[in-house]
Amino acid sequence: MSSGPGRFFGVGVGPGDPELITLKAARLIGAAGVVAYHAAAGKQSNARRIAAGLLPPGVVEEELTYPVTTGSTDHPGGYTGALAEFYEEAAARLAAHLDAGRDVVLLAEGDPLFYGSYMYMHDRLSASYSTEIVAGVPAFLAAAATTASPLVRQTDVLTVLPGTLPEPELARRLADTDGAVIMKLGRTFPAVRRALAAAGRLEHALYVERASMPEEHWRHVAEVDERDVPYFSLIVVPGDSLNGARSRDAGGAEPAAPPADASPAELLVVGLGPGPDGWLTPEVASALAEVDHVVGYAPYVARVPQREGLTRHASGNTVEVDRARAALDLARGGERVAVVSGGDAGVFGMAAAVFEAAEDPAYADVRVRVLPGVSAVQAVAARAGAPIGADFAVLSLSDRLKPWAVVERRLRAVAEADLVLAVYNPASRSRTEQIATTRAVLLEHRDPATVVVVGRDVGRAEESLTVTTLGELDPGSIDMKCLLIVGASSTRVSPAGVWTPRYVR
Repeated sequence: MSSGPGRFFGVGVGPGDPELITLKAARLIGAAGVVAYHAAAGKQSNARRIAAGLLPPGVVEEELTYPVTTGSTDHPGGYTGALAEFYEEAAARLAAHLDAGRDVVLLAEGDPLFYGSYMYMHDRLSASYSTEIVAGVPAFLAAAATTASPLVRQTDVLTVLPGTLPEPELARRLADTDGAVIMKLGRTFPAVRRALAAAGRLEHALYVERASMPEEHWRHVAEVDERDVPYFSLIVVPGDSLNGARSRDAGGAEPAAPPADASPAELLVVGLGPGPDGWLTPEVASALAEVDHVVGYAPYVARVPQREGLTRHASGNTVEVDRARAALDLARGGERVAVVSGGDAGVFGMAAAVFEAAEDPAYADVRVRVLPGVSAVQAVAARAGAPIGADFAVLSLSDRLKPWAVVERRLRAVAEADLVLAVYNPASRSRTEQIATTRAVLLEHRDPATVVVVGRDVGRAEESLTVTTLGELDPGSIDMKCLLIVGASSTRVSPAGVWTPRYVR
């Protein structure tokens, strides 16, 4: 009789060559009472095929056959509902063996925790049964070995991407990494190839089919017939293919000398708006379509669509002047460059940093041109109504570039002048008290009933807009995603929205 529940093993069997199964995996498979594996309807399980020579005589086999392998199904819950029901039923079948005291080995092609179905069984069984996971060789490592392609060296970054990503997102991520692996091809292949071209990575991208299997072969992606790409295929983009042409931090390189017949050097500084593509001005969109380099804080650079010939230079949030100098160096060398900011580049954005760096006589021949964008205060005000319809001030609570005493002095001046106040950077992880201080300072001069608009993530899917009063404002509810508009004494709330009269009586 069994002394207790059986043990559950998620065992990686590698990409296809049985000789790539680890010794530990082979030992567990050879001693298993129950071996389970997933399979597509009407097809042999590839995981079972790999491990077939290790299955012990008399082993109980559980084939877990998918009810659907594409997005088409008549299940009332759709594709997701059909798979969820299947995983529940499959987990129940394995649980019955475990409850009977039998150890269950679930074979996983490649590695159990890498784009595999084992994970869905793990989610449902690991909390109730003793579970062990045995790593396997993933297919992309076999593919890299087949093509003799070094994926990454030293501090290079490797990115693994599903080909099912939206094409613009895939292109952006390919442009922003050193080495890359693209999985889940098949019907996605045409879009993947276009994304590689847009990212400037097509020339060196390698297509590998059935890595480590007897039918294995590889060739350049540009040579592949898109009508004949099976699921068991992937793309390897070696990190070496960059050849130094791309820089993520836009720093450290000596600028190239401009050609003798080059046009006058120019650097564009552009505002991308607060978020939605619809708030990007046609002028800025046109400029971004023509430049060869985009420089900026990483989340803003990520918003620029990747296309062939565009090099992206993303960096952190506290190196604005260094970033500006790198952009000026590129422009001085004859490159077409745009520095990007969220909102409007001239409102707490990169424009001031660029002009600061451009004071260096070395950049005297570089023309700086600023293209306006929709600012965050405009976006929040528009959502609320017309709270900045009269005189208003804009103030950042960040004390990274100015002492807090200066911020507080300016707060008092705005409050005493009875101006509408837009507050940027109201809080962060390290600045949690300043919004409370701001509220206290304003209440020294303003009625507690003063209208306050709190906009969070305006223009994004998580957008929210709250209309409250200065007296009822909860500082604990404010974070870096918020922008506040504190009304003047004349600001009012009507059925149409929040507004400030243009006249003063």
